[in-house]
Amino acid sequence: MSIVLAGYRGSGKTTVGRLLGQRLDRPFVDCDLLIVQRAGKSIREIFSQQGERAFRRLESRVVRELAGLVDHVIALGGGALESPENRRVIADAKHAVIYLRCHPPELLRRIAADATTSDNRPNLTGLGGGLAEIETLLAQREPIYRSAMTAELDVTHLTPSQAVDHIVRIL
Repeated sequence: MSIVLAGYRGSGKTTVGRLLGQRLDRPFVDCDLLIVQRAGKSIREIFSQQGERAFRRLESRVVRELAGLVDHVIALGGGALESPENRRVIADAKHAVIYLRCHPPELLRRIAADATTSDNRPNLTGLGGGLAEIETLLAQREPIYRSAMTAELDVTHLTPSQAVDHIVRIL
């Protein structure tokens, strides 16, 4: 069984995932990073040059591949579970899915603090990537995250290492 981290951009999936992989002595794989490597361009470039549909198709291929991994820590992209097929593949693999929940203002703070976000990640609505976009997308995605999760962890006020401690206890 692998451990799959799900949640909104900025929730800490990559940072927590790397630390969790180290703690559990398991390989860490980031779905978005794998997509970027395979495409040879940033997610922002994929969106702008090929469109969101092309990105989601590539994402689904990568999710299917990652679902077959055993004893890994896997960070999904923030929107990966919106696809019913991706949810099915992850559920069929019987992985532990941890939803890293974070309050919208903290997500905005974390996203804004990451200098690479604007260069590599597109805005996902016409709302410009700010708090309104985060709240709108979370309203859509949170029920999906919860339907797919094994456990939920509020990471709003946790450091990455504290989040890892909690996940280890949850497992």
